[in-house]
Amino acid sequence: MTLKIHMLTLGLVQTNCYIVGDEQTHDAVVIDPADSAPEILAVAEREGWTIREILLTHAHFDHVLALGDLKTATGAPYRMHKADLPLLETLPQIAQTFIGTSVPPAPPPDRFVDEGDTIQVGPIRLDVLFTPGHTPGHVSYVSHEHAVVFSGDCLFLGSIGRTDLPGGDYNTLMKSIVGKLLPLGDEYTVAAGHMQTTTIGRERMSNPFLLEWMGDAG
Repeated sequence: MTLKIHMLTLGLVQTNCYIVGDEQTHDAVVIDPADSAPEILAVAEREGWTIREILLTHAHFDHVLALGDLKTATGAPYRMHKADLPLLETLPQIAQTFIGTSVPPAPPPDRFVDEGDTIQVGPIRLDVLFTPGHTPGHVSYVSHEHAVVFSGDCLFLGSIGRTDLPGGDYNTLMKSIVGKLLPLGDEYTVAAGHMQTTTIGRERMSNPFLLEWMGDAG
């Protein structure tokens, strides 16, 4: 399998959307359709890929603004964790509050994901980790074959996801990072929801939030 990953930084909050495609079968998965469905579709068209699945790491507005248009254009089902449904169902109100823009309600999810699930799209295999803390239903998607984790707003380069928004919890988030992401291994690339990519090893060694937490725990 030849996996190719496009990262698009979209929207007012500069949120990363990932298009994961297999260059042999031309199957593709979109993770976090942050905004601008035309830009996402243009990449898939240029690569000759067919979008088969849409996956959400969580349901904050800046990760789902293109969800409805992308689903309509592709017919692809989408999945998320059930615990984030309340966030999704208040999308129009939240978007109005944070960015002053009217957006339509999000379509209901086709399926739910949880810890231990595997998303299989042709040869593309993504394992689900339940990584709450930033939101109650936050998940991360892992390609073990290619040593990459799509961490959403759980772990960033030199930082971590916010926990001061409704449903956030700092202790829960840190336990998710230390208990679920760090054990993946230092060589794993962290494809995060904002900013550039990093690695588990880099964050283990230099992330100030992790160093403080692990120092306190030790």
